[in-house]
Amino acid sequence: MSKKAEAGSGSSDKTLTSDSGIPVKSFYGEGDAKPLSAEDVPGQFPFTRGIYPDMYRFRLWTMRQYSGFGSAEETNERFKLLMKEGQTGLSIAFDLPTQLGYDSDGPRVYGEVGRTGVAISTLKDMETLFDGISLDKVSTSMTINSTAPIILAMYVALAEKQGVPFTSLRGTVQNDVLKEYVARNTYIFPPGPSMKLAVDLIEYCTQNVPNWYSISISGYHMREAGCNAIQEVAFTLANAAEYVKAVLERGMKVDEFAPRLSFFFACGNDFFEEIAKFRAARRLWAKMMKERFQAKDSKSMMLRFHTQTSGATLTAQQPLNNIARVTMQALAATLGGTQSLHTCSFDEALSLPTEQAVITALRTQQLIAYESGVPRAVDPLGGSVYVEYVTGKIEEEAQKEIEKIDEMGGAVAAIESGYMRRKIHDSAYRHQTELDAGAKIAVGVNKFTAEEKIKVQPLKVSTKAVKQQLERLRNVKETRDPEKVKHALREIEKAARTGDNVMSAIVEAVKVYATTGEITEALRSVYGAYKPATAY
Repeated sequence: MSKKAEAGSGSSDKTLTSDSGIPVKSFYGEGDAKPLSAEDVPGQFPFTRGIYPDMYRFRLWTMRQYSGFGSAEETNERFKLLMKEGQTGLSIAFDLPTQLGYDSDGPRVYGEVGRTGVAISTLKDMETLFDGISLDKVSTSMTINSTAPIILAMYVALAEKQGVPFTSLRGTVQNDVLKEYVARNTYIFPPGPSMKLAVDLIEYCTQNVPNWYSISISGYHMREAGCNAIQEVAFTLANAAEYVKAVLERGMKVDEFAPRLSFFFACGNDFFEEIAKFRAARRLWAKMMKERFQAKDSKSMMLRFHTQTSGATLTAQQPLNNIARVTMQALAATLGGTQSLHTCSFDEALSLPTEQAVITALRTQQLIAYESGVPRAVDPLGGSVYVEYVTGKIEEEAQKEIEKIDEMGGAVAAIESGYMRRKIHDSAYRHQTELDAGAKIAVGVNKFTAEEKIKVQPLKVSTKAVKQQLERLRNVKETRDPEKVKHALREIEKAARTGDNVMSAIVEAVKVYATTGEITEALRSVYGAYKPATAY
């Protein structure tokens, strides 16, 4: 908790604030917050207390551990380990070359293959990644944005090879390129073409893969870059509004696609603020969809979201402390009503997660699910005057920020002007200066420190994994039909030039084993590449 004076310091100045700067009194009672009304029940508009009437009483949240490193073979082994240990959904991390549209054998990617996730250059990699895993038996989340159309095309092509109907595919593709310009920087094309590709994917899934979430609008990465909880809600929903407008301009009706929109949030250390954040986000989204976009289907108004505990809060110092941090954050996420959860591993400030660490992270979710009693009651903190107060303040402040972005012309205009990035940088700077000054405590970092020898053995991507990947890619290029590949790439370029939906052309290209890099280059030849303006 951020503070003007540290709690318990003996100072007469007892003015405290939440991490987002919301003033916090020592005591809350009648009149401090709007009380719950008879209409404030789970499963009903505005869904403050949860999108389903029973929430976790009969069906728990999906437990996903974000996994991916080295070759498709190694990641496949990790998937099977986690499924054996009780994970209920897969979540794929892709390496940086894949995210940026480069093949593993490209001259610019030496040293990055398989480092931050699994390398996927062709459909053959996807086949290996899911070897022994039937796509109709799992729900798969894919953290991929600029190359999301390509990766999803490989997934549906694999489903076809497995004989799995597209209607049986369940999962999510992130496909949120707007936050890339603000926080992650794995963009390829300018914002206009990038938005067009995102809408292409949403339209394609609506028509062909109806049970798939075609976008996961992500506040997580902006939060990890430094924004506070209020900004995370505001910027995420402003971006979401931009996607909704773009799909409506394509000619689709809001209730055709909105039920398959999803969201992705971080969960930090400020326990009550994080719970309140999720409640406020649900309420804001429900009102936005009903009032601004005239949605009629209640499913269009439900904010469905995945949560990941905050990697930015994890410390290399005293890494076992991270188990407590993750537990606290996971508890806040479940009390806040998440539909899906990833718990970070305690060694992530040092390396990719080891087996011991990732199983401990999964066990953390299972302990909450089966031993804490949290799932028994829906929104158990609802009605707490303090929780309702913070929920209301986040809603109020986030709404002001959304209105400010609307006045600028919407999220794309706010991004292109550098506004969102500046706000995130300013927030990150304030956070760091508070840590440096000791006004904010990080246990084991600026207080309760100790001389220590790190005993965690970091996970390293093996040279064998990289060799496996490069050898498979070489074999694909040698054995595929080059004329079919050339024709498929020309069809992608043609669809891009005419403004048609490119998804069907991309699906046909991956079937003949065109590579991620080749398809990206075909699109780049039409759309160009994005060169960012500075934030200041």
